[in-house]
Amino acid sequence: MAPVSDAFDDGIGIPIKSLYGKTLNSLCPAKEDIAELDALVVDLTDIGSRYYTYAQTLAYAMTVAGENDVKVLVLDRPNPIGGNQIEGSPLSNSNRSFCGIGPIANRHGLTIGELAFLFRDGFGDGDAAIEKHPCELEVVPVTAWNRSMYLDDTDIPWLPPSPNMMHLETAIVYPGACLFEATNISEGRGTVRPFQTIGAPFIDSEQWIAATENTGIPLEGASLQAIEFTPRFQKHAGTLCRGVQIHIHERLVFKPYRFGIALMAGAAKAFPNDFKWREEPYEFIADIPAIDLLYCDSSLRQAIEGDFSIETVFNQMEDFESWFDSARTPYLRY
Repeated sequence: MAPVSDAFDDGIGIPIKSLYGKTLNSLCPAKEDIAELDALVVDLTDIGSRYYTYAQTLAYAMTVAGENDVKVLVLDRPNPIGGNQIEGSPLSNSNRSFCGIGPIANRHGLTIGELAFLFRDGFGDGDAAIEKHPCELEVVPVTAWNRSMYLDDTDIPWLPPSPNMMHLETAIVYPGACLFEATNISEGRGTVRPFQTIGAPFIDSEQWIAATENTGIPLEGASLQAIEFTPRFQKHAGTLCRGVQIHIHERLVFKPYRFGIALMAGAAKAFPNDFKWREEPYEFIADIPAIDLLYCDSSLRQAIEGDFSIETVFNQMEDFESWFDSARTPYLRY
């Protein structure tokens, strides 16, 4: 939610057009921005999570390009957190947003090039399906990558694709830790380990760890360390926070989405008088709670508030994951 302004590159004499400004309309290129282009070249480092908005930017741009007969050329890249593991929850039509335009898993295991084919052809069924984004599309494929590989299995160095995506480990925990953007608990922005460092001034670390372990949700492949930290900016800036740091031990069995849900349920249980949902607009939407946009409907919020069981949420997830694993198969290129 930090807007980027348009600019001009004096060195080569061309304008720079922001696709993440202060309004909803700024997320999509205007016709005049691309009308005279021979091709729109897309070279973006996605991180394999639905909330990370680069893929949605691609989808929006494909629509405008198709309407103006501009070719879209995607330079594909590996999914840095692998192409096999899937976790996610079903999207309801009323909860579409810039961090979820259709029924794509929160950890989807696709490359940005595979997502481009999915956007072009349309995906899913029912009200929440992604409509076709027809355009002339070419994807330059990745070479020497297979779905079992993480980025550090390649010879490609990690370069932060955004200021708070500092390490590969950050990308691995992000599908679950991003959920804390929908709460009054800091997701670690303003620290050297965002999304791996989570906490707030009202947290008792040991109490939170115990409550998380007592949720009954498996916490495989990672552990929690009690820490103190003071964020330099964003939530609780300049204030001492207590919380946890996530340490990954076995990333092939680590399930970040479920791990994040367990942490959130533990915090709500341990600190019922202090834990709060975000009330400010999220990704330009003010009338839907941020947690509903991130989870894809109100089920997780209602479960954490005690209206129904967390088992209902996990049953939803398992059904969706099975469907998504099958539905994405025609789009796999590697």
